[in-house]
Amino acid sequence: MNQKRFEKPKAYRFKRFAKKAYSAFNSMHKVVNIGVISGCMLTFAHSTQTSAQNKINAGDNQKVTEKELEEVTVTASRVELSLNQSPKLVTVITRSEIDRAPIQSIQDLLNYVSGIDVQQRGGHGVQADISIRGGSFDQTAILLNGVNLSNPQTGHYSFDIPINLSDIERIEIIHGPSSIIYGASAFSGGINIITRKDLDHKAYVKVEAGSYGLFGAEANGVYGNKDVSSRLSAGYSRSDGYISNSDYDIFNLLWQTRLNVEKSKVDIQLGYSDKQFGANTFYSAAYPNQHDKTKSYFGSVKGEVGNKLKFIPLVYWNRHDDNFQLNKYSDGHNFHQTDVYGSNLNLQYHSNIGITTFGAEFRSEGIKSNVLGLPMKSADGKYTKSDSRTNISYALEHNLLLDRFSLTAGILANYNTALKGKYKFYPSINMSYRLLDELKVYTSWNKATRMPTFTDLYYTTVTHISNYDLKPEDSESFELGFKYNTPLLKAYATGYIMKGKNLIDWVKRTADDEKWESMNLTEIDKQGVELGASLSLYKLFPNLDPSTTLKLGYTRLHQKKNSDDYISNYTLNYLRDKLTVGLNHPIYKGLSASWNFRWQKRMGTYLKYEDLKPTVQVPYPAFSTLDVRLDWKFQDFAINLTANNIFNKKYFDLGNVPQAGFWLIGGISYTLK
Repeated sequence: MNQKRFEKPKAYRFKRFAKKAYSAFNSMHKVVNIGVISGCMLTFAHSTQTSAQNKINAGDNQKVTEKELEEVTVTASRVELSLNQSPKLVTVITRSEIDRAPIQSIQDLLNYVSGIDVQQRGGHGVQADISIRGGSFDQTAILLNGVNLSNPQTGHYSFDIPINLSDIERIEIIHGPSSIIYGASAFSGGINIITRKDLDHKAYVKVEAGSYGLFGAEANGVYGNKDVSSRLSAGYSRSDGYISNSDYDIFNLLWQTRLNVEKSKVDIQLGYSDKQFGANTFYSAAYPNQHDKTKSYFGSVKGEVGNKLKFIPLVYWNRHDDNFQLNKYSDGHNFHQTDVYGSNLNLQYHSNIGITTFGAEFRSEGIKSNVLGLPMKSADGKYTKSDSRTNISYALEHNLLLDRFSLTAGILANYNTALKGKYKFYPSINMSYRLLDELKVYTSWNKATRMPTFTDLYYTTVTHISNYDLKPEDSESFELGFKYNTPLLKAYATGYIMKGKNLIDWVKRTADDEKWESMNLTEIDKQGVELGASLSLYKLFPNLDPSTTLKLGYTRLHQKKNSDDYISNYTLNYLRDKLTVGLNHPIYKGLSASWNFRWQKRMGTYLKYEDLKPTVQVPYPAFSTLDVRLDWKFQDFAINLTANNIFNKKYFDLGNVPQAGFWLIGGISYTLK
């Protein structure tokens, strides 16, 4: 077997990802490698499924095979481990996949990942709850270029992010608890959106129009060189809505700058988002005239300096303003303003026995409201209530690599000022072993936690009763998986179990109760499997175009509650089955098609409303949808036509909130290079 010695740390990267600094792992100075053979992306379930890895310098005596050096991986660790050995399952959705998907938003795109549950109230990025492995929308960490934007008011707003589809380089999805990486918000996983930093074009503009009065436009400009580069992007979209009071109006603005100074670099980003939309039956089927307006502001500065000993500091701030009305024709306004600011520092030390990392984070979360929080001594304009808390965490992790075997062990010490007591500890142990060049087995054991949101603690209205005494959620999980990788077939199989304690949900004790109440469920046990495969049809039929691929993904989850028979609004209404199928193929001279099918079945029941009155509890029905996108490219122009829900199926992700039927959208774009 060929071997290679290292004189200094060296990163081997697939060229698509070279010089991109904002990955989930680069945000903590992680080298992200995606398993590639013969230049093909390791793509599963309409996304790239990879196992988590980092690049390691274990000294001159570290043996590394040539085959392993050709691999490009994505990490799910705090440090840089190499050789396709780390045991976290990570999905990577690439730029090319985003370009050809029949979508209008990130939330639409995530629908095609079998391991993710997307519960949309309004399509095209209006509002959606995103969860991983049966968790709730509050249990998934949402990041933009490594900056945690998870909303402490409620996870309903975690995707109020100032970003357009044309800004995105890739999306990384970490399956399973990731508290040691992202902190307490990554209870069931994390989603990191990574923006483009390339200089391969000067400007880009796109316009589109479609059914239900849809109109959208995006534009961005890029300027710079190897020392300084900047990117400014703006986007606008609107629609009259597919049913009464489902209209929306969204504007996003994002500015980014990178400074390179010798062996150091600084990344700066600023963003703004303005969104307003009709929220027909979004949070209560008894109120069809709900309405919401939100604004988001954020900024961050990240640095990186050093070689053998690296320092990666980050400071950030994020503000979210929300004006929600249960009835837009009344005077009842819910005003909320959340401010999150924080800093973290990651230190990495490279030695002959691997990489040791130490991280510390300070994160302050505060809210001012006229509904949520404790009474203020004196009103601050429209705000009469407030609350705040500070989270402090320390993480220590070491990565050891021995030929085909790797071991990653770490621990998170977490303290929150809202809790009485001392630091709590959450360990993580991950192992992997490469049985063959094409086959790897991996396993992991993790503990995780999550604090209640301010909505969980304080939201009391005509439809809800809050609980100020809620406890933090805790979980313990175990995972075992295999991955097979050849130019013809790439496949994975993962099984996991999770035991959750004090999981938070909004429940009713009986169907006759008028209000939902927030409470800690005693215990919930989960067992699940995730399967996926990507087949290169070109390898079977050489006459086809190399881009012709067939992708399959399936997830199955069983959940058992050890608590009373409550009627659940979220936690117990989990997605039991989800099947995704994707087919990409050319048609003729620059014309190509992308087909996406999904079928899913949700457990639990919902209270059916008729004429704004509750009737009976009914189970969630299974449903399927089929979408297609046609693309034609000519020089610097591109024209696309998207048809969503081709067969006009009636379905909903949340009870009594109907989703759109057949929707046709066309667009044209131009790139100035």
